[in-house]
Amino acid sequence: MVIFKYIEDVKYYLENKREEGFRIAFIPTMGALHNGHISLINEAKQAKPAGYNSAIAIPAKKLTVASIFVNPTQFNDKEDFEKYPVSGENDIQMLAEAGCDVLFMPQVTEIYPGGPDNIPTFEFGYLETVLEGAQRPGHFKGVGQVVARLLDIVQPDELYLGQKDYQQCMVLKDLIRQLGKEDTINLHISSTQREPDGLAMSSRNRRLTEPQRAIAALIYQCLVSIQAKQSTDKFELVQKECNDLLEEKGFSPEYISLADANNLELLTDFDSNRKMIVLIAAKLGNVRLIDNMLLN
Repeated sequence: MVIFKYIEDVKYYLENKREEGFRIAFIPTMGALHNGHISLINEAKQAKPAGYNSAIAIPAKKLTVASIFVNPTQFNDKEDFEKYPVSGENDIQMLAEAGCDVLFMPQVTEIYPGGPDNIPTFEFGYLETVLEGAQRPGHFKGVGQVVARLLDIVQPDELYLGQKDYQQCMVLKDLIRQLGKEDTINLHISSTQREPDGLAMSSRNRRLTEPQRAIAALIYQCLVSIQAKQSTDKFELVQKECNDLLEEKGFSPEYISLADANNLELLTDFDSNRKMIVLIAAKLGNVRLIDNMLLN
């Protein structure tokens, strides 16, 4: 694995690889890596590039590129930014063992040389006003800002994201549209990776105390319950059941919401004619957890 810290160097390297016929698969991260991130690396490595022709045995030429950058502009909570876990050496080892080809690890001054105010921002309309957008004002502007910057640097053919951050995936899909790259970047949204008890893998999980970790998977159990009752109960009923249960166990729920999976239009009840998703955000102590589940 080749590691770069400077934009000029990684761009030069990737341009040469592109000229050699490699397609670039990109996995942006904020570090503190876990097996969910590694599953994206594995998926990117195993997927055949577009244009691969097995009939004439053309070898697949793909380069997997990961980035690690804790982006300050997407944190609306300064304390959350300061407490975000950092595990650089372990991250490097995990990526190397997974067979990642390139790692880009820039400093803040490299991504924002003149400060964040000199880097373009993007508007995401409705997506910025609900769920995570409502709970974390400015968050998605920061996400769009840094990912646009990274896409410009890496120029990927494939972009791999995890479903756990479903709303963010939709924001980045819209970002790709706004950048005019819908025909040049293939977006892959991969299934959420879970611990044996169902807890969605997340870098923030390592901040949970042992007693908190023992009950953290209750969020997943609520999702499963909602999925099971979608054809028999009203959503408001199961929503209240889950909210009460989470509060009883010490969570502070922020939202338990049902939405159209295509556009995140919030729904008041189940609708079998739509592709739906249920999304939960709740704090356990000072650790904020999110999860979601597609229903049909």
